[in-house]
Amino acid sequence: MANERYLSYSNRRIKLAATTKQHSGGDARAEEHRLREDWKPYAGRIRARPAMTAEDIRMILSAVFGIGLSVLLIVKGRLHPFIALLCGAFVAGLCVGMSPLATAAAVQKGGGDILGGTGLVVALGLSLGAMLQLSDGAASLARAGLKLAGNAGAPWASLLVALVIGLPLFFETGLVLLLPILATAAANLSEGRNGDAAKLRLMLPALAGLSVVHALVPPHPGPLLAVTALNANLGRTILYGLIVAIPTAIIAGPLLSRFTSRGVALTAPSIELGAPLQAAPPLAVSLAVILMPVVLIAAGQIPALLPASAAAAAGWLTFASNPVFALLLTNIVALPLLFGRRVGDATVQATIWTDAMRPAGTILLSIGAGGALKQVLVSAGLSDLLAKVAAGGALSPIVLAWLVAVGIRLATGSATVATITTAGIMTGVVANSGASPEWVVLAIGAGSVFFSHVNDPGFWLVKGYLGTSTTDTFRTWSVLETVVSVVGLVCVLGGSYLL
Repeated sequence: MANERYLSYSNRRIKLAATTKQHSGGDARAEEHRLREDWKPYAGRIRARPAMTAEDIRMILSAVFGIGLSVLLIVKGRLHPFIALLCGAFVAGLCVGMSPLATAAAVQKGGGDILGGTGLVVALGLSLGAMLQLSDGAASLARAGLKLAGNAGAPWASLLVALVIGLPLFFETGLVLLLPILATAAANLSEGRNGDAAKLRLMLPALAGLSVVHALVPPHPGPLLAVTALNANLGRTILYGLIVAIPTAIIAGPLLSRFTSRGVALTAPSIELGAPLQAAPPLAVSLAVILMPVVLIAAGQIPALLPASAAAAAGWLTFASNPVFALLLTNIVALPLLFGRRVGDATVQATIWTDAMRPAGTILLSIGAGGALKQVLVSAGLSDLLAKVAAGGALSPIVLAWLVAVGIRLATGSATVATITTAGIMTGVVANSGASPEWVVLAIGAGSVFFSHVNDPGFWLVKGYLGTSTTDTFRTWSVLETVVSVVGLVCVLGGSYLL
């Protein structure tokens, strides 16, 4: 039935294209004949496609069971996602009919591929975040932005600061940097019946800004991994990601917080931020460090826009835009810029790398296990099955990518794991459907942040910094993430149609 609907839809599109040709002065009948001849091989292929088989159903049930076991072990068993996801990967592989040796090989390959391609980016991003925190650079930017905006414009300033500071940082790092500063600023807002609501209207936009750049804008590891897996253009993905991120953040941040902040009571935040090591550097220096990796990565697209003669001379920009090199260069430049003469101080160096590497193990192990689960599902044939579903016309590849990411996000609680797993199993869909890989990357990113709940470590981190109850964290943070996801999808669909 879906195939027939898709064929009917294609016939309407051919008629429309022929009519458009006629309006522009062309021969409508000749155009329709040409389009139908070009379409014949694809139409025959769609009609010949078999319905879903028993093996397909077994594959889907095995994937659901493996992911379901992972979430059960995380939520009920209190296991670390690293262990839970590896267990789910082995169970999914064995249930689908893979041999134990093949399952183990897929787990090793998936984990190794992800860690080999992402480990350096994660470590360099964490070290840059530690430098910005310990130098007081990010905090000084936040304070300056809020002071300049005043009370009336504080929510918008909070959003803008989060968008800028969040560009090179993990969501958790940006949250740790920003929320204590915003909580202090919010304490100076009007007290009384609406005091807590006023504080939330300052802090929730910052969370929205951090969330959207984390999900949609490289060089964050999630979108960057999806770009690599789907062979998307990195510069174009950054541009499209910013186009989608800005309206999404506005809607999910300052506008939504006017409603979700009502009636929420706050307690004292349960998490405190350590003191910086020194006085903050000049604002321009901090801003330059934050923007440097993004500018370097975007500059790598310049040679493609130049004439062939000039492109050769600018070829070094392509190398400079490599995410590992861009972040490494930023780290090297940031040390003297942020710490000045103290850059050679052993205490400063030890603190930077201790603070950077402490969370690295947890993050790397989690995404490595997510890569293992992804590879088992790909090796089992789930990617090919999704490609068949998409080619059948039942769902657009963009919507399919979003739905798969939503499912994995709800199951595992990790946006990065959802992005890694979905990107891996969507490669066949993108290749066979001809969908724009850049928009599919962004659809995956939007789906990866849908409805944060109790199996998401970020849920408890946000709860601790906001000072909300569990119920109110659902009302504020979980609703915010869901709006980011849905509005992001709408913007992606609109952008894919217009651009």
